[in-house]
Amino acid sequence: MSIAGLSALAFVSSACDVGGISPIFPEPVSPNGRAIYDTYIGISILGVIVFVGVEAALLWVAIRYRRTRQPAGYLPPQVHGHTGLEITWTVIPLVIVLAIAAYSFVELQQNFQPISNQQMTVIISGHQFGWNYDYGNGVVVHQEQNIDGKVEPFVVPTHTLVKLQFRAVDVIHSWWVPAISGKTDAVPGYDNFSWLKIDRVGQWRGECAELCGTGHAAMQIIVQAMDQSDFDAWMARQKASASPSASPSP
Repeated sequence: MSIAGLSALAFVSSACDVGGISPIFPEPVSPNGRAIYDTYIGISILGVIVFVGVEAALLWVAIRYRRTRQPAGYLPPQVHGHTGLEITWTVIPLVIVLAIAAYSFVELQQNFQPISNQQMTVIISGHQFGWNYDYGNGVVVHQEQNIDGKVEPFVVPTHTLVKLQFRAVDVIHSWWVPAISGKTDAVPGYDNFSWLKIDRVGQWRGECAELCGTGHAAMQIIVQAMDQSDFDAWMARQKASASPSASPSP
């Protein structure tokens, strides 16, 4: 690969992390994110095994039966159809694909269904081009478009099962924070669901994963997890700023 090619690759890779998410799958911090990560790794390992097996077979045939090892004018056996072989190379890939589909379906069903044992619920509403997080107590966090990713964080307490309810007011958006959960569509007139439970303090980034208009690239997400005491203090400040001060009596 030329120096110019390497430079271009480095530039593109670094650009992926400016105002966006890393191209490398991050370490999961929520159980549903862990399940998706494990599914991704399992499918990837299987894919690598199939790829290596197919490429090894191709190389073996190319080397074993290369022309330079055969006498002049050699014509290999002409085989037209092999029922057993054709059934084998049809059934094995079919079984692999069906197994991946069934396993993935079961995992996704567990991660994207409404839960009933939540400790708090947040309604996430997507719009062109930002997100609103309604805690149901008068506090709403607004994440408006910012290509640098410097947006108001969506704050949750650690060790708390949070139900996420997704809506949209204009077009379809898709809420995606790879370290926390899979992509969840926010659809006008229809609610989708997911959840999270983060057991460590920190911040994680995401973005809208559905092309939704000219400001799509600036539709960034930051999720911040705090200890319960810090979250309570943050929530108290949000409530105080959301409630206008009482006017003095005349």
